[in-house]
Amino acid sequence: MKTTILNHKYIEQEITTNAGKEFRYRWSHGATDKHLGDGMILYSMMYFFKPKLSVCLGSGNGFIPRIMWTCLKDLKYEGFDTKDSRVILVDAVNGVNGHPDWTDEDSFYRTNFNSEWLHTTTEKAYYEYFIKRDIKIDMLWIDADHSYEGIKKDFDLYSQIISENGIIMVHDTDKNYVDNFVETEEHEDYDLSGPSEWLRRFTIGHKYDDYEVLNLFNYGIEKDFPSSTGLTILRKK
Repeated sequence: MKTTILNHKYIEQEITTNAGKEFRYRWSHGATDKHLGDGMILYSMMYFFKPKLSVCLGSGNGFIPRIMWTCLKDLKYEGFDTKDSRVILVDAVNGVNGHPDWTDEDSFYRTNFNSEWLHTTTEKAYYEYFIKRDIKIDMLWIDADHSYEGIKKDFDLYSQIISENGIIMVHDTDKNYVDNFVETEEHEDYDLSGPSEWLRRFTIGHKYDDYEVLNLFNYGIEKDFPSSTGLTILRKK
């Protein structure tokens, strides 16, 4: 009998779809019904480091925070103490780069995943929530404002409150994906250019020397399957 460490039925029903129904924006993670895409990288990192506070800045359909929450649930099942562990999603829900479907209280995401939600901009959340409470973040996923200025601001702010050995992940950083991305004339609302431009400038700036940096790009490796829009992992040296 063929066995696998992955529960593909759970992935298909709970993670990469909404109980088998439409799941928008999973394509940017290279995910399919039974394939987690770059979500597997996040899950593995959390499984290894066991963060107390995981924060996701921006999410079109809750793909990343549901993986964060699921990892904590799995760790609890395996006997690890996760009672003080939290997942916080920060999203202004302002319509930029699409409209999420998880804002309603009876949405699939809100009824199945016990993460917290700050309905505000990332900048306001930084000053009015995290700074005021002197909160440190162990695992940070940056995926909100995709302009260069937006990505830079999010990184410059939130990198100041990362815990020792904390991990930062920046999504959509693969320029090869950006250069080959195809949009229709009537539907050009997903800007991917900011993160890759931020990465280009970051790698030639002085801050780059302060971080361990790993770029995970798989554009075009399997042409018959979706590829991630790119993921960059950073940790302070």
